[in-house]
Amino acid sequence: MSNYSRNADSKLVYSTDGGRVREEPASPAPVGDGNVRVWPEKKGRGGKVVTVISGLPMAGNDLKALAKQLKKRCGGGGAVKDGNIELQGDHVDILVDHLQKAGFAAKRAGG
Repeated sequence: MSNYSRNADSKLVYSTDGGRVREEPASPAPVGDGNVRVWPEKKGRGGKVVTVISGLPMAGNDLKALAKQLKKRCGGGGAVKDGNIELQGDHVDILVDHLQKAGFAAKRAGG
């Protein structure tokens, strides 16, 4: 008899190990002061400006979906790193306005 599961809920494809596969619990949303901060950053990026958004009360796929929406709004690229969204270019004013309309307590920070 082979060592694979026919359970539809299982994410296990094949294993030679007889043990169970543990599912990792979802990480809780980061707790902050309730303010979303948006600022431009140039340090350590070869002189290129990146807009950083921190303090969003979401994580995982929700954060990635918001990042995709914001990248489309600004017409540029970006990434999610360490719970922050980083977008290429200086789009602080556009993003603060967009986030406030979306219901976040967003404000400009830094330079």
